[in-house]
Order: sequence, then C-alpha cells, then structure tokens
Amino acid sequence: MVRRKISLGELLALAVSFSLFLGACASTAPGPPAPAENEVSSRVREPAKQDSEGVQVFPLQNAAVKELMADAGTAESMGDYGQAATLLERALRIQPRDPEILQSLAEVQLQVKDYGQALSFATRSYDLGPRVGEICSRNWHTISVSREHLGDHSGSDEAAEKARKCMNTKPRSL
Repeated sequence: MVRRKISLGELLALAVSFSLFLGACASTAPGPPAPAENEVSSRVREPAKQDSEGVQVFPLQNAAVKELMADAGTAESMGDYGQAATLLERALRIQPRDPEILQSLAEVQLQVKDYGQALSFATRSYDLGPRVGEICSRNWHTISVSREHLGDHSGSDEAAEKARKCMNTKPRSL
C-alpha cells in the first residue's frame, strides 16, 4: 500500500468541490409561480391597473401601516403567504377600517385558495372603501374570481360587470 501526501491546495480544492456538490444536491430550481398567484395578477390586479386612468381614491395611512404593507408585499412576492397575511392582520389592527389592507388580505386569501375568506375580505373592503377607482375594481374582480371558484357563476359575471363600473374616467369634452 502506497501512501501519498495530499497538498494543502489539493485538500482545499477537494473541500470546495465537495461543498459545491452538496449545495447542488440541496438546492432546487425555482419552479413557475403558483397558478393562484398568476390568477391574482391576471384577473385582479392587472385589469384594475389598466382601467385606473380615472378618479382614484386612496385612504391615508400612517407610517407603521405603510411599512407593514410594504413588508407584506415583499413576503407575498416571495410566496410566503402566511407571513404576508400576518403582517396585513397587524396593519389591520392599527387601521381596522382601511379598505386597501382588507383588499390585500383578500388577494392573499385568493392565492392560498381560501375563496370564502377572499370573498369576505373583498366585500368588507368594498363596503368601507371608495365606489370608484382601482380599489373598487380590485374588490369586484376579487369577488368575481371568488364566486367563480365557489360555483356561483352568475354572481361572478355580475361582479365582473360591477368592476367595469368602478372606473370613472374624465369626460371626453366639456
């Protein structure tokens, strides 16, 4: 049996190779976004943004609520819907009648496929919020998607029609 001395450089190279190998085995490639996330973007947020050239009404928020909303948005974009919901619920304890927080909670519930809760939060948001603009449109789009998944197709169509009526654009001529 012949013993060979291993140099420090060879040992280091072996250690680095082994750690890279283990790292590659442990990591997973990111998959496509969850279908619910695509549905929230394509069926709730994007249509409301596209139609948002008219009158917009947003509630005033304190700094703590703004920070919690931003952190919730980050958590949601990373797919951590539980954390997003927790942060939004904390914001709601500070401003319990804020339609934007309620609507954000509704959208998180859509993403976790809790359509009953999504419907409830969106309805509360609409009841407390403006009757025109992006928040109103997001409310009705969320209500429409929730009703569709709950099997209420006529209610879904009715809500989609109400979403279109939320957009109040300026007159073409005076």
